[in-house]
Formats: sequence, structure tokens, C-alpha cells
Amino acid sequence: MEEGFWAQGLRVAGLDEAGRGAWAGPIVVGAVVLPPGAYPFRDSKLLSPRESERLAEKVREAALAYALGVAEVAEVDRLGVLKATLLAAERALRGLPLAPEALVTDYLRLPTSLPLLAPPKADERSPTVAAASILAKVHRDRIMVELDRLYPGYGFARHKGYGTPEHQEALLVLGPSPVHRRRFSPVARAPLRFPEAP
Repeated sequence: MEEGFWAQGLRVAGLDEAGRGAWAGPIVVGAVVLPPGAYPFRDSKLLSPRESERLAEKVREAALAYALGVAEVAEVDRLGVLKATLLAAERALRGLPLAPEALVTDYLRLPTSLPLLAPPKADERSPTVAAASILAKVHRDRIMVELDRLYPGYGFARHKGYGTPEHQEALLVLGPSPVHRRRFSPVARAPLRFPEAP
């Protein structure tokens, strides 16, 4: 997908998010600028944790620039998922040490003056977006493993905050933790046992 931009001599940043649909934890957006070429990067949802870690290292080696942007749980609750995702994307772009000249995203229509391609499933069709998805997922998974240590009993290290039956059962037993998204209806319906997050 980025080949047209590359043919024009433009630096292309691919962006993708991790955690948008989760019930807990932050949203993380990766931004990656790759030089023109062929890459083995694939949609992070198709990779095992070990493959993701291995390819994340390959992304960091190959990239001209990369950065991560995070929207915390309180921001997701205050802004909503879409605006929080855009905020994390803005932070990722600002963090790039090399300014991109064109963007490719996975269906994320960023407010930008740069040339932008934002089709659905771009992470399956663009190595740059796939690279961004890998970095975002690996970073967010590490955050969720740490949150599992801070808030045991929810299974964050296994389901990464997504809505599994195990997570639903834990919510009913324990109530929402401070890192649960209160806007999401399964969380809002759960009995409140922790104090409200600041």
C-alpha cells in the first residue's frame, strides 16, 4: 500500500493501535517509518507472543524511526475510544524522531495535512502498518502483564484486558479495578468494590 508513496520519494509512517476494544488497560498506538523494501511483518493479531517479540526486534532494527503513543484508562473514559485513539496516535507521531511525509493507517482517519491512506485491514496489506501493530501490541502486552501483578485475579496477563468469559467472571467476583474502563457496559454493570480511579 505504501509503494505509491515510496515511488514519489516520500517517507511513510504506518500507524496501528492495540487495545481499542479491551475492557481494561490503555490504548497504545505504534508509528513506524520503514525504508522502501520487502518485509516479513504481518498483522500482530495473527502472531504468537514469541513471534511478536521476535518481529518487534526486527522492526526496531529495520525502521528509520519508530515511536509509541499511549492513552491511559482515564483518558479513554473521559474522551471515548475514538478520541483517545486519535490522541495516542498524535503522541506517537510527535514522538517520531524523523518527520513522515505520508501516512498509512488501519482505518484510522487522522486529522492531518499529509497524504493519508486509511483503509480497513491495512495491517494485512501494509508492512509499515503491520510493523506498527507489532510494536503497539508487544508494548501493550507488557503493560498488561505488569497490571496483572498490580491487580491479581483478573487474568490480565492471559487475556490482556479483553472480554473473555474469565474476565467477565472476575469482574462479577472482584468488581472493576482502577484500570478498568468505566464507560464499557460490562464494567459499568459490575459491582463496585475498588475506589473510583482518580
